[in-house]
Amino acid sequence: MAHRDSTKKVRVGNITIGGGGVSIQSMCNTPTTDVEKTIDQIHSLQNAGCDIVRLAIPDMDAAKAFGKIKSKVNMPLVADIHFDYRLALECVDQGADKIRINPGNIGGKDRVRQLVAACKGRQIPIRIGVNMGSIDSESEKKYGRTPKAMVESAIFHIRLLNEFDFDDIVISLKASDVAKTAAAYRLMSRTLNYPLHVGVTEAGTLYSGLIKSAMGIGALLLDGIGDTIRVSLTADPVEEVKAAKSILKSAGIASGGVELVSCPSCGRCRIDQVAIANAVEKALLTIDKPIKVAVMGCVVNGPGEAKDADIGIAGGDGCAVLFKKGEIVRKIKESEIVETLLKEIGEL
Repeated sequence: MAHRDSTKKVRVGNITIGGGGVSIQSMCNTPTTDVEKTIDQIHSLQNAGCDIVRLAIPDMDAAKAFGKIKSKVNMPLVADIHFDYRLALECVDQGADKIRINPGNIGGKDRVRQLVAACKGRQIPIRIGVNMGSIDSESEKKYGRTPKAMVESAIFHIRLLNEFDFDDIVISLKASDVAKTAAAYRLMSRTLNYPLHVGVTEAGTLYSGLIKSAMGIGALLLDGIGDTIRVSLTADPVEEVKAAKSILKSAGIASGGVELVSCPSCGRCRIDQVAIANAVEKALLTIDKPIKVAVMGCVVNGPGEAKDADIGIAGGDGCAVLFKKGEIVRKIKESEIVETLLKEIGEL
């Protein structure tokens, strides 16, 4: 199995995909032809921690708008194209940092040759993205709608590019089914060492989509699979970036920033721990310190369970104790918990 440390390195603008590390991607949901709105959303994604942003290119107007957007941002942009190789060629001219297209879907080999020549000339990689709904007909006929078919379909597209001596390739193999998605990526990881763009497609809303994405992406990351990730949510794309950062932290891949831990609460709790934890979590979004903060409902799950936290509180009867590194500092009133905790965090 090709661990992410040993996958092929592919440059996307100033970002390297493959060979170690995991970058975060998202996709604008604004019309690409609305240049100003798209630029604003890209800036929001970048501020949230996104590394690479993808733009939908459904027509030539969108392709021509790509360059205007590219000139106003300073992060890698990917052109997402289906079927029409002319849109890909235009986006290459407009400064795309990566092209997402399946070469087997754009017509004859002469069109593939033109695309490869354009991308090679500007050192632009191509992402081959096979979803469960876009398996090539021969692979689906042979293997059905299965992980094996997805991998074979990707290999079919890879060979088309390899035929013209093009190898700067990133692969994605997404399904809305978590188990099938994971199986496809694991099979591909055992087969070839191209960098993998990991995600669960059409995962769903902020709640259900986050659970499915965390399951699929997280399981693969823990296996050492995945060089770049996109959490697909029916929500503001900024939420995708927040979720991706949390998944990377939970997998032990990313560090830095504040980590919040809180117990699930139970009948022992005598403070409004849910409201307090939510208020603290919201406030911590604006703080960028490599610290661990605990919000615990009672002394049973207090300083002991959260002994490795830099700072935290454990609820009492209408009050809480403030602790640092497992040592109790003082008691505070329930009404003052959030304010006091945040003040103490600011002084760390």
